[in-house]
Amino acid sequence: MYKIIEKIALNDDVDLFVIEAPLVAKNTLAGNFVIVRVDKDGERIPLTIVENTDTSITVISQKVGFSTKMLSKKNIGEYIEDVVGPLGVPAEIKNVKKVIAVAGGVGAAPIYPQIKAYYKKGTEVDLIIGASNKQHLILLDKFQEVCKNIYIATDDGSIGEKGFVTKVLQKKLEENTYDLSIAIGPVIMMKNVVEINKKFNLKTFVSLNPIMIDGTGMCGNCRVTIHNKTYFACVDGPDFDSDGIDFNELIQRQKYYHEEEHECNLRLGEKDD
Repeated sequence: MYKIIEKIALNDDVDLFVIEAPLVAKNTLAGNFVIVRVDKDGERIPLTIVENTDTSITVISQKVGFSTKMLSKKNIGEYIEDVVGPLGVPAEIKNVKKVIAVAGGVGAAPIYPQIKAYYKKGTEVDLIIGASNKQHLILLDKFQEVCKNIYIATDDGSIGEKGFVTKVLQKKLEENTYDLSIAIGPVIMMKNVVEINKKFNLKTFVSLNPIMIDGTGMCGNCRVTIHNKTYFACVDGPDFDSDGIDFNELIQRQKYYHEEEHECNLRLGEKDD
C-alpha cells in the first residue's frame, strides 16, 4: 500500500498526486513511469513520474476512464494498492546547446522531467505548450524555472496564440535554430510536429503511450512499429527517435477499447448514484 501525501487539483480534469514510495523514488530518472492500481481489483494505470525526492514520487493523472476517475476520488492520507516502477527506459539527455520542446495537454507532465534534466545539463530550452484553454495549461510555474522562453497556444485563444502548437512551432523554426526537438502530447500532435521539424532537418524525440497492461513487455499490447519493426513502449520506450514511427497505426490502436471504456464509465456513473 502506498500513501498519498499530497493531492492538488490542477484543473477540473487533472490531478497531481505525491505518493510515498521510497524504493521507486530513489531509482527514478527522467522518462521513467510507474503502473498503479487504485485497489486490488483495479486495472493497471501507467503514469509518468514527473518529479521525485528521496522518498516520494509525483504523478499527474487525467480523468478520462473508469480507473483514473476512481483514482481522482482518493485523498491525502489514503492509500493506493500498488505502485510498480520505475519502468521504461530513461530518456537519453543529449549533449546539445539548444532544444525546442512541444507539449500538448497533459503531455506537459512527461515532458517536464526531460526539460528539467536538460536545464541541469546547461542546455537552453524553449517550450511551446498548448491546451484547449487557459484552465487546462498545467505546470507553468515549474516550466518557468527551467525554460528560457515559453510560448503558449490555446484552442480558444484565452491565453497566448489562438490555434495549435504547430502554428507556433513553424514560426519559431523560421526565426531560430535548434539542435533537437522533443514532442509529447496527443499522437496526432506529435505526428504533425515531426512533419514540420523534418522540413527544417530537425531530429525529434517523442514519447509513445499506447494502451499498456502489464508494463513489462509480456502482454504485447503496447507494441509500436518503427521502420517496419515491432517495439514495445513499456520496455523499449516510452521515448523514441521519431524517425520511422508508424503514427497512423498508433492512432488506430488507441481506438481499440473505446466501447469498453464507455461501458466502464457507465458503471462508474452507477456507483456515484
